[in-house]
Amino acid sequence: MRKVSKLSEVARLAGVAPITASRAIRGAGYVSAETRERIMAAAAQLHYTPDPLARRMRGDRSRLLGVFVNNYGPVVLHEIIRALSTHARAQGYDLLLFNAERFDSPDRMATCDLLGKLCDGLMVVMPGADDRFLDAIERQQVASVVICFDARPLAVPVVAAENRLGARVAVNHLLELGHRRIAYIAGNPGTGQSAERERGYVDALQAAGIAADPALVVNGAFVQPGGYAATEQLLALPVPPTAIFAANDEMAFGAIDAINSRGLKVPHDISVIGFDDIPTASCVFPKLTTMHQPFDTIAAYAVREVVGMIAGQMTGPARIAFPARLTVRDSTGPAPQAASMPTTPRRPARARRVPVSGT
Repeated sequence: MRKVSKLSEVARLAGVAPITASRAIRGAGYVSAETRERIMAAAAQLHYTPDPLARRMRGDRSRLLGVFVNNYGPVVLHEIIRALSTHARAQGYDLLLFNAERFDSPDRMATCDLLGKLCDGLMVVMPGADDRFLDAIERQQVASVVICFDARPLAVPVVAAENRLGARVAVNHLLELGHRRIAYIAGNPGTGQSAERERGYVDALQAAGIAADPALVVNGAFVQPGGYAATEQLLALPVPPTAIFAANDEMAFGAIDAINSRGLKVPHDISVIGFDDIPTASCVFPKLTTMHQPFDTIAAYAVREVVGMIAGQMTGPARIAFPARLTVRDSTGPAPQAASMPTTPRRPARARRVPVSGT
């Protein structure tokens, strides 16, 4: 194991005082170009790296953004983190990723406190409503943003998609194709996003004069096997649906698999629409019609918001919501009894900021 070098050793090798070496490495205060070059060469020779926690305790910035995730499983999470990393690096920051589902006991909450001290800002991605670390994040005196969360008001800014409106657009697309018996495959309730999408589903049906049928709402837990099992349950109904709206793409993939296993065809017999537009949505057969979440826009705004707070800009506990866009591919088509019914395109909505008191 390589011996960890100290700043004093770098200073000794470079022939300068420790305070001068510190200024050169931190990029703070005046150090001549020749001296700085000599100090940096000594640091490289000794493999010296600054202690980020010590730098934070001195009041310096670590240039780190901590990212809490609920678990590593969902594909959508990977897309969000990829976008966050791109925009963080563009602002001169690196990400420090932690799996927050490990904070399941009081002693683990110390990790949250440590991240708050180590990182300049924190971003929490798709937390559950009852996650204990959310309370700790709200108490932390550190710049924080929560991403893709609809479960309850928070004392920190929230950046998300317009889940309810997006779901309404998805169901309207099916209604315009002549479908009237439309099922909804729900996800887990943790983030609140599935419930919001279900509200949009009901909104669209009610606006069309159709009563929501509880038998057509089945939970698929936001996973592909859950979508498969939920669809099997729907296909076993005395009157199966002619269209399925899944709360995410992974469940929509499972729905297509279940339909195919019955010898039925998508969309000839049953239409399927998802939500998220993950990369594989355009690679499956048939290519999935879905609601495109603007992950890059959400990530750019979240990073910009937290970096602004780090710089001292004032912000309140507001929620900024960006519209999801209907992306029509091959998995939706006219209802069997309305093959000739025309469709009417919908205009996309604009992002809107909603005060916490109104959510």
